[in-house]
Amino acid sequence: MITSQHLRGILPAIPTPVNPDDTINADAARNLLRYLLKQGIDGVVPLGGTGEYGALSRAERVRMAEITVREADGDIPVIAGVLDPGYHDAMQAGRDFAAAGADGLLVLTPYYTNPTQQGIRDYYLRYADESPLPILIYEIPYRTRISIAPEVLHELSRHERIIGMKACNTDMWHFLRTVAGVDDSFAVLSGEDTLFPLHVASGAKGGIVVTATLLPSAWRRIHQLASEGRTQEALALHRTLIPLMNLAFAETNPGPMKSVMDLIGVDAPDMLAPLVKPDPALARRLRGELEKQLAVFERNA
Repeated sequence: MITSQHLRGILPAIPTPVNPDDTINADAARNLLRYLLKQGIDGVVPLGGTGEYGALSRAERVRMAEITVREADGDIPVIAGVLDPGYHDAMQAGRDFAAAGADGLLVLTPYYTNPTQQGIRDYYLRYADESPLPILIYEIPYRTRISIAPEVLHELSRHERIIGMKACNTDMWHFLRTVAGVDDSFAVLSGEDTLFPLHVASGAKGGIVVTATLLPSAWRRIHQLASEGRTQEALALHRTLIPLMNLAFAETNPGPMKSVMDLIGVDAPDMLAPLVKPDPALARRLRGELEKQLAVFERNA
């Protein structure tokens, strides 16, 4: 059973390679995971927003979890995303992913219903009590329109089966207050590529990073520098990735990223409705930037 001590370093949030008929492209998924494992990642997070969770059928979500677990082969933790808005569907997804062999669950803040802070607290406590696996809280208020108060996160962090969180709240004051009061048995992970070195310098143990799918070695180096207190060096390296991040997030993720993943041996650009492939001009610009960055980091590897 994993604990917060397993939540360290770079855990890429990976896209789901699919075929034109909306089924998993298993060969591409395996190629992606083999590439990332070879690059020394510390964990992997399939089936989040980057993984187009809401657009996949339930059966295909489970299939992606199974493929990921088989390729990870126990070498790194597999944290499967659970993005259902309702408790019972979310719990069933957790049970399905546990049966598929996942090590933990990344459980999204319940959305659409606009719960109170008390409702959010009770939801996570109940989920943790009934979950077959340890859970991470997934706070991303610019998607869910719900922020979790730092005081609530402090309380939740003391539950023995709530081992961490993916912090996607871009309010740094909120982040600082959160980190200041969480339990020692709880790992805060940055969920923002754009703020990652600042989050690590402020107490994050690592990150669930989208563009680490494309450049894992760069992100591992940024984490190493920031976690060693070499913040200025981490920021300087992070700054070189700003053009890539600007392009990767210029249209809804993971469309731009999927369009260039053939450069890392994963040729599966198809998207799931309602998302579509990115504008060709954007894809060309991102391809040029990724080619440049891969040349830099492969040369320095």
